[in-house]
Amino acid sequence: MQTLKFDVNGITCGGCTGSVRRALAKIDGVSQVNVSLHPGMASMEADPGPVTPNLIEAVISNLGYQAKLRPSDAMQGAKS
Repeated sequence: MQTLKFDVNGITCGGCTGSVRRALAKIDGVSQVNVSLHPGMASMEADPGPVTPNLIEAVISNLGYQAKLRPSDAMQGAKS
């Protein structure tokens, strides 16, 4: 398992965090999803094979928010 953390822009309320959390939890290979409003951030444990940063960013983008892998986690995501 790998830990991925993303900065998420555009979430403004508890409903937003819930929407992001539910969408990420539905992805096969993702577990222990946490989404916080302040700062806008999503973190999760994920299987490194099927779950990529691009997949996570796309899922969050489809909800209408912008997500970017945190720079400190970019190398970890690339290694997996």
